[in-house]
Amino acid sequence: MTPFEIGLTSFGAMVVMIYAGFWVPFALMLCSYLGVWAIKGSPLLAGKLLALAASETISSYFFGVVPLFVLMGYVVSVTGMGRDAFDVANHMFRRLRGGLGVGTVGANAIFAAITGISIASAAVFTRIAVPEMIRHGYAKRFAVGVVAGSSVLGMLIPPSLLLILYGLLTEQSVGDLFIAGIVPGILLALAFGVGIWLTALLWPARLGPGVAAGRAESDLTPGDLVAKGLPIVALIGLVLGGIYGGFFTPIEAGAVGAGGAILIGVLRRKLSWRDFWQVLTDTGLVTASISFLIIAAQMYSRMLALSGVPTGFGEFVAGADIGYWGVILAYVLLVIVMGAVLDSSSIMLILVPLMLPVVSGMEVDLIWFGIVTVIAVEVGLLTPPFGISVFVIKSALDDPDITLGDIFIGAAPFALMMLVVLALVLAFPVLATGLI
Repeated sequence: MTPFEIGLTSFGAMVVMIYAGFWVPFALMLCSYLGVWAIKGSPLLAGKLLALAASETISSYFFGVVPLFVLMGYVVSVTGMGRDAFDVANHMFRRLRGGLGVGTVGANAIFAAITGISIASAAVFTRIAVPEMIRHGYAKRFAVGVVAGSSVLGMLIPPSLLLILYGLLTEQSVGDLFIAGIVPGILLALAFGVGIWLTALLWPARLGPGVAAGRAESDLTPGDLVAKGLPIVALIGLVLGGIYGGFFTPIEAGAVGAGGAILIGVLRRKLSWRDFWQVLTDTGLVTASISFLIIAAQMYSRMLALSGVPTGFGEFVAGADIGYWGVILAYVLLVIVMGAVLDSSSIMLILVPLMLPVVSGMEVDLIWFGIVTVIAVEVGLLTPPFGISVFVIKSALDDPDITLGDIFIGAAPFALMMLVVLALVLAFPVLATGLI
């Protein structure tokens, strides 16, 4: 067998293993090891190559932001700031049918401006919003689906880890990318909110019996709104103000944000030593589970790159006589398909350097291309079999009755809405470039 055939075979075997019930990281690692062994003909060399991939992934400067943002997310959760964001958003949308769902989207949009990473939003709001929505009569599938869907806002609304990575890969201004992500991020949040409202208005049974029974409840006074909203505004101002003011880099914002969240928690007297120890423990557990996913995906991406499968697909797209839009649409489709099995960073590391010479020769606006890439990549966070946001939500859930299938089904409408927003950004590039 040729390396290309081995790569395709390992891809099929990996999908079969995952659907057969194997743990996703195990399936990825096993297929990666056997694939490299078959390509190179040496089990020892395969082990060394994959060990090097794991070491480089964990020691990466970019990876350091994951535990920091997860730490900040858990501190925000324990000190009540995450719940405060949820309460404020719920109060703002309380008069709408499906207000809790819309409020969750709004709270995630606010939280995205603090963290910049989807997995942190997924972990925090799984513990905050899902129990509240279920308590108010929302269906479990919808509750986990709205958290999974709105968690992707963290990768589009600045600061965004993926936009930073794209900027470094393409030598584009990270500041321009952040500005370009504002309008599409707001548009995506509006699409989610309007979609929930229309569903609650036209098909309330799909959201659960609590939607048909009445509206969301909120008894917050103006003073309560100030007390709950001010720490959130302060933390957002610290993170974004420091980035745009040039005081620290977007990656360092994770550490600054975590420190700011801890300080706010101490000043509010809502962060005890016991809570802080639990936060550190939970951060370690979540980071470890995410690490296995990312390491396995990175191993798999190395095996795919070695087999030549991504290069073959990329050369086919670039060499086919399909015109400008044919190349762009084929690229988007390839990104979405790869998003079903690889993590976001691996997709960008494989495809962006491959397609950069092609789109540069076609005089494509690389800022717009970056926003299109990030939206397409983020669709993969909600699609099986990989769907890292879905697995993060499952790991953070305390309800064994909610299966991975329930989360994927609940997230499906949000993935479709993301595709609609992606189509709008493709058709109207000014949505991404208008503010630059």
